[in-house]
Amino acid sequence: MEFLQQRTEIDYESTADGLTSPQLIERARGKRVIISQFTDPLPREVITQLKGLGMIAHVGVGFDNIDLQAATEHGILVSNTPGILNDTTADFAFALLMAAARRVVEADAFVRSGQWKKWSLDMLAGMDIHHRTLGIIGMGRIGQEMARRGRGFSMRVLYNNRTRLSAEKEQELNAAWVSKEQLLREADYVSLHCPLNDATRHLIKEEDFRLMKPTAIFVNTARGPVVDEAALVKALEERWIAGAGLDVFEREPTVHEGLLKCERAVLAPHISSSSVETRTKMTVMAAENALAAVAGTCPPNLLNPAVWDSWAFRPAAAG
Repeated sequence: MEFLQQRTEIDYESTADGLTSPQLIERARGKRVIISQFTDPLPREVITQLKGLGMIAHVGVGFDNIDLQAATEHGILVSNTPGILNDTTADFAFALLMAAARRVVEADAFVRSGQWKKWSLDMLAGMDIHHRTLGIIGMGRIGQEMARRGRGFSMRVLYNNRTRLSAEKEQELNAAWVSKEQLLREADYVSLHCPLNDATRHLIKEEDFRLMKPTAIFVNTARGPVVDEAALVKALEERWIAGAGLDVFEREPTVHEGLLKCERAVLAPHISSSSVETRTKMTVMAAENALAAVAGTCPPNLLNPAVWDSWAFRPAAAG
């Protein structure tokens, strides 16, 4: 906010509750840019009513809350903040993996509740991570960082992605492309890093969990609706898999009651990119995208660059 206030006039919604769609439409009147978060729904029916808006500068990599096609049709630029949260998100995904495998949350509760009376050989015994197989679904920037962390633990890395990486990149990451089915059958740890869209909604469902090892750990730091959450609960309850580490949920902030009751599920409130440094960089990047457009310079992180050529809000002096 300080960065923006020093450079332009702003209308800041300071409450954590955000705005309803009617409130957002009303507040956007006369504004050039909206800086949004993933909790701000911007579907077609909202975008068509944002008269006079020139840009949506989104804070985050995923932008499934925005109807990009509708924005493009209405000449509204849309940008995101890629790249800067890759390492931080991969760090947290691996933290969830380790916490679930080594039963860290259970151990913490065990000590705090006073149940620890003496040491025993098999007390809260978990599973090793080193030299096991890591399966990554979605091998974009964050997925590749996850692979690098797996390599640091001497893990065998399998991946499935819509587009196969180059041979050089596979060699660098020590990762092998396999079908989704083979990955699920062979991986000891399965980590999701794919975007949410029509093709990936419920990408992982009941039949997929049935393919996994009964000792497998499932990790999701992508988007909740990529997974059929009811099927995941069933997989945990019936012990088709051993555990899960989850930062995202199908109907956030609501979490399936079955997950809340499951001690073998490590749960977090969508904070995988939440380090002070990274969240600061994300917000500043979104602000820089917005200010660039207002100044007549093409924002560097445009999701619909074709709109820029005919953008109606460019200052005349900018050409």
